[in-house]
Amino acid sequence: MREPFLERLERRILVADGAMGTMLYSKGIPFSQCFDELNLTMPALVKEVHLGYAKAGAEVIETNTFGANRSRLVKYNLADKVREINLAGVRLAREIAGDELYVAGSVGPLGLRLEPLGPTSLTEGKVMFREQIEALIEGGVDLIVLETMMDVNEARQALLAAREVGNVPVVAQMTVQEDGSTPLGALPEDFARQLDEWGADVIGLNCSVGPVGMLEAIERMAKATTRKLSAQPNAGLPRTVDGRSIYLCSPDYMADYARRFIEHGVRLVGGCCGTTPEHIRAIKKAVRSFNPGRRPVQVEVRQVRTPIAEPVAVEERSRLGKKLANHEFPILVELVPPKGCDATREVEAGQYLLRQGMDAVSIPDGMGGAARMGAQALAVLIQQRTGLETVLHYSCRGRNVWMIQSDLLGAYALGLTNVMATTGEMIPSQTEPAVASDLDVDSIGLVNILNNLNRGLDAGGNPIATRTAFLIGVRVNPAALNLDEEVRRFEYKVEAGASFALAQPVFDVEQLGKFLNRIGVGGSPPIPILAGIFTLASYRNAEFLNNEVPGMVVPPSILDRMRRADMGEKARAEGLKIAQEMLLEARHLVQGAQITVPLGRYAMAAEVAEALGKPAVPHS
Repeated sequence: MREPFLERLERRILVADGAMGTMLYSKGIPFSQCFDELNLTMPALVKEVHLGYAKAGAEVIETNTFGANRSRLVKYNLADKVREINLAGVRLAREIAGDELYVAGSVGPLGLRLEPLGPTSLTEGKVMFREQIEALIEGGVDLIVLETMMDVNEARQALLAAREVGNVPVVAQMTVQEDGSTPLGALPEDFARQLDEWGADVIGLNCSVGPVGMLEAIERMAKATTRKLSAQPNAGLPRTVDGRSIYLCSPDYMADYARRFIEHGVRLVGGCCGTTPEHIRAIKKAVRSFNPGRRPVQVEVRQVRTPIAEPVAVEERSRLGKKLANHEFPILVELVPPKGCDATREVEAGQYLLRQGMDAVSIPDGMGGAARMGAQALAVLIQQRTGLETVLHYSCRGRNVWMIQSDLLGAYALGLTNVMATTGEMIPSQTEPAVASDLDVDSIGLVNILNNLNRGLDAGGNPIATRTAFLIGVRVNPAALNLDEEVRRFEYKVEAGASFALAQPVFDVEQLGKFLNRIGVGGSPPIPILAGIFTLASYRNAEFLNNEVPGMVVPPSILDRMRRADMGEKARAEGLKIAQEMLLEARHLVQGAQITVPLGRYAMAAEVAEALGKPAVPHS
């Protein structure tokens, strides 16, 4: 009969197993395959890995269920097998553990961002964790191990789910970078205190960096909590040799650091990526002589952080912000980055638009199809060489949180204060359909990051040296197919700190009005809305927008007008006339406009704006 896990941990050090994924990979299973599904399709192989660790001396065997939650399994079309895979995982581990060893239910992150950085709510995250943990506890695990958690708020939802399901011990393990902080910037002493307050039985680290970096973080955690600690580092950082990831830490090296972990209060020690049965055997031998005794409690008093700064008033962030605050109906013009590195034509266009009285140019990000200059570089050139203000469109696609923060801080240092936060379009490859795997956060998360920077905080809520003063723009689509979802996301963006919104190009003003009534009280939206005004170049152009550009809807009446005009100057004149009509009709509904013209014909933007009787007076 096994002694309860926490009671055993009170008396002696326990050794956990190593890396399931590393061993499965070494046995020929590619990383592209769902390891969790092997519980059903290759159970003998999973048991073989468990047996290797048990023979090496591991006393805690983790189930092969790290990614067995609905969010991750849906990518393999296995969402309906969450319970089945987790139950099988517990059964296989128990068959090896028997009555002597402990079986820990492995619960990894969901593989998506929760609010405020992502579109998934905390409640939705907790529900997905609960579904997995219910199956693990039903299967008979002795404890739950939350592993490789990057976001302490996500770890909390998993911990809450575990407490709701049953009374089993929970080991909560974060993952950290070389400086000891989580990928979202939470410091070891801070997340240790938080996990302690939330009731984790054991607090620790796994995966992350190698033993050296983990030891430094453990030392900081030990000063912040009286809870028992755990450490399961990688076997160093991987090196790629002939296309394979090789971990270089020897078993003796890992064993030496296991001793050091224990000296700093760690009671549960094992390994993560790159750790094999040989590493666990050495660790077991090294800790056999240790008597844990009682860890000296020297919890440091939590230091009071610098008060969070209030964001700068909208009218003080930029000239555009001031115009919006003063209800002056600013006009923006879209300016596409050039192919190659010569921006002479775009700078000249900026000078021309400034003379014509335009308020700013809006520069899209991530234009596909050619090697184009980056939007940020062009925005800096325009502002420095013309004095015309810019709105930098910034896409989340292909950028992680730290890249995003670095880019934005650099942009602000270069004088760019107007940012349009976009998710970015999915671009399919030649062989695979478009997927969202390169999306760390979406536009809602980006608005939260920008708003945090405006309050002097990073994405993890840690103070930075100085606050920014970004005017935060977002996109909104009045013609969205799922209008309820569009309204929901718009409300989230406003709540996150958006300053204004740009509507998709307007070709149906009545539809725009209905949408504005939907998002506002008495037709008054919570933030200023700018109407997108698109100048059609031809019937083919209108057809393309209506059929091939996501989110664009060109009504039959507009298509018919462009069909009759056909092509050439007659079509361009008709497109100009339609744009002027849309601007005039939308004028009483919105607080500004952005004009898009075809093929760099920026003089047409001035012609569209003339419909308002806007004086062509240069800025002072």
